[in-house]
Amino acid sequence: MAQKSFHRTDRVSAQLRRDLGSIVHAAVRDHGLPSVSVSDVEVSRDLAHAKVFVTALMPERSGEAVKGLKVLAPLLRSELARAMKLRHVPELHFHYDDSVDNGERIDNLLRDLPDTGAGED
Repeated sequence: MAQKSFHRTDRVSAQLRRDLGSIVHAAVRDHGLPSVSVSDVEVSRDLAHAKVFVTALMPERSGEAVKGLKVLAPLLRSELARAMKLRHVPELHFHYDDSVDNGERIDNLLRDLPDTGAGED
């Protein structure tokens, strides 16, 4: 029976995603930034850096949100250090995750395609 292997980086990134979700939500509200949510976190093998991918409720204001989060990164990192039991908390690098926007765009394109009647008898 094959056993799944769970790497430490996977466990740390999952914990970071959970904890950062609430920390970022509070920071966005407190600092008046556009609403965002943490969609994914990728941690480097040495756990020194974490790419934090966020999606915005208003995609047109995503640049403003990411710029604000980059400014707040040291504060968010210190709050994260209080929430997690890690010796070294990774340095946070915020990126906008446009996969949701791309998915919506593709969905709209498919919806707008004319019905060819394929598959009907």
